[in-house]
Parts: sequence; structure tokens; C-alpha cells
Amino acid sequence: MNLSPVVLVTGTDTGVGKTITTAALAAVLSGTGRSVAVYKPCQSGAADGDSDAAEIVRLADVTAEAGVVLQEPMAPVAAAAIDGTPLPSLAAHAARIRELAGAHDHVLVEGAGGLLVELDSDGGTLADLGSLLAAAFVVVARPGLGTLNHTALTLEALSARGLDVLGVVLGSWPVRPDAVHYSNRQVLGTLRVPLLGALPGRASELSPADFRAGAPAWLNGVPA
Repeated sequence: MNLSPVVLVTGTDTGVGKTITTAALAAVLSGTGRSVAVYKPCQSGAADGDSDAAEIVRLADVTAEAGVVLQEPMAPVAAAAIDGTPLPSLAAHAARIRELAGAHDHVLVEGAGGLLVELDSDGGTLADLGSLLAAAFVVVARPGLGTLNHTALTLEALSARGLDVLGVVLGSWPVRPDAVHYSNRQVLGTLRVPLLGALPGRASELSPADFRAGAPAWLNGVPA
């Protein structure tokens, strides 16, 4: 199985490690000599000084940009309403992603929150964007309690839309995992889609050089 030119990175929820997983995927692909760009349709929380694109650039040393930057750390529609900022349409995001795909081997698209969070004023979601682009998905999940249901629901939603899933990544494997973490990892490894790997919980604290060096081992299930 070859990796798709456009890969959408979604999460079972917010705060599951999508940005770090996207950076690690970018580092793995870039490390094989491929040209990689990262696109985030909606960046929320800019008032807190957070920038997912900047973090990806720092860790993976690839091109990264956001379609729209919003100040409040909220879902895009709510944050845009507070800012008074119009949200780009899904078609506009898709057009920019296609432009990036024309200049790079791979484009990684990081979603906002979970799969069905609305990205524009017409109710369009990352799932809808995936349909527009005929793209494949990577699902980022937590290793802790509740992840089996959240992951199953996300995979079911993707399957119902006929969308391709490359696999699941555990976005933050704890330094001291307990029985729940090990059990969940074992069960997630038996799903109909591959478990692509797990990122150490403090991966973002590594130096960029160590992060890039470690990424291939963390994501050893990513197809070539």
C-alpha cells in the first residue's frame, strides 16, 4: 500500500496529539527525501500564542500554513463569530490543498478537533473535505480510558462515507503506562485498520533533531 498524496489527520477528540502526529508524519516522509507540505484549514487559539503550523515547521522542518487564523481557542465557527472573521469555504481549502499537492509529493492536512467539527459557515467538516479531495485519513487517538469507543465511532463515520483510512496513531503514549493503556493498545491493534504507531507523550519537548530521528520508529507502521 502506497501512501496517498493527500492525507488528512483527524482526531477522536481535541487535544489527542494531532499536531505532533502530523509533525512526525511529515518528518518520516521528509526523511525519505520526499517534499512535504502541511495545511491546517482553521487555526484557533492564536491569542494564546499557539500556532500548530509553527510547531510543525520547528519539529519537522517542512512547509506549513493555515487557511484562516482565529484568536479564540474554540471550534472554528464559534471562534470566527467572536473574531468577526469570515471562514473560507471547503472549496477554497480544497483548491489550496490541490495547489500544494501540485508542488509537493505529499500534503498533510490537520483537522480541528474531531472529524465532524464544522470548518465553514455551511456546515462543512473535515470528512466532507476528504470527500472533495478523495484523500486518505489517519486517525489520532488517546491511549487512555474511553478511547475504544471514540476511535470506533470515528472509524464508523469514515466508513459510512466511504473514506479511506490508512490507520490509527496513539498521539501521546504515557511515560508510565498502566494496564488500561496496554489493554487499549492491544485492542486497537486488532481493528480493521492498522495501528501505525504511538508517539511518546513528551515528544514535543525533544530537540527538533531528536524528534526527526525518533519519528520513523514511533510510526513504524506508516506505509512507504
